[in-house]
Amino acid sequence: MKKMLITAGALGVGLLSGFAHAKDDFTLQLKWVTQAQFAGYYVAKDKGFYDEEDLNVTIKPGGPDIAPPQVIAGGGADVVVDWMPSALASREKGVALVNIAQPFKRSGMMLTCRKDTGITSPDDFVDKTLGVWYYGNEYPFLTWMAKLELATDGSEGGVTVLKQGFNVDPILQKQADCVSTMTYNEYWQIIDAGIPADDLLVFKYEEQGVSTMEDGLYVLEKNLEDAAFVDKAARFVRASMKGWEFARENPDEAADIVLENDASGAQTERHQRRMMGEINKLTSGSDGKLDPEDYERTVNTLLSGGSDPVISKAPEGAWTHMVIDKAM
Repeated sequence: MKKMLITAGALGVGLLSGFAHAKDDFTLQLKWVTQAQFAGYYVAKDKGFYDEEDLNVTIKPGGPDIAPPQVIAGGGADVVVDWMPSALASREKGVALVNIAQPFKRSGMMLTCRKDTGITSPDDFVDKTLGVWYYGNEYPFLTWMAKLELATDGSEGGVTVLKQGFNVDPILQKQADCVSTMTYNEYWQIIDAGIPADDLLVFKYEEQGVSTMEDGLYVLEKNLEDAAFVDKAARFVRASMKGWEFARENPDEAADIVLENDASGAQTERHQRRMMGEINKLTSGSDGKLDPEDYERTVNTLLSGGSDPVISKAPEGAWTHMVIDKAM
């Protein structure tokens, strides 16, 4: 009888110990499909960095019909990856997103044009057709056009906007003179489709004075009032930044981890490894802490959008160092 009691007691301690070390669930909603753009998170999960922080992280891929602000507003995620223009516009519309970390230091957004259209500078956009992504991705473009004083309604002397799908078909089929591309993705899709780099001209948003921050981590403001949530978020950020550091030091392995997590099977090793190299250029120099100057530059860019700016006034409380400071 004594032996049975000891065994039961030991079992009870074991159960209590197990409950004490139960992992906290945490859900991340990505801005787009599984690809090297999000390698840091997949690496952190694959390498056990989240496990080390006692987190059970679910990574939800995005897609053309998935808007991260809507997902988190509906309770479908604890944290989302979004571009700052989209996040700030959502905040002004009532979805109180707050930037808690900024893994990306630079913008990869470009407008890529065929040289045979006669375009040599932004001055030549007049009366041309430009492919533009929407669902929150159009804000930097609209701000740029406003700075150039070009109407976007297709009227004479302005530009015609083609609502671009998430591919480069319009430039391949000559439906558009220029299309939206990222340095790490769509630009290379054009190259791979058979148009050589010498036949293309790219305009990087950063070089046009309309650079805005991309791929930050955002949570709902109300959740930051919960100390337990802040603790989980800090552990998530710490593990994620460890994942991004690993990706920079081991780009090929990081790309392979992304491929292993691509349920669609649509990605290729060549493209993902190339993308990983370009993504690492954008995250280099970031420790995850948003630089206030980068934030102010983005806000000022969005406010300069002419008569219909992306945001009507400078936001308040749209970012915090509380989580990243705790993580670091």
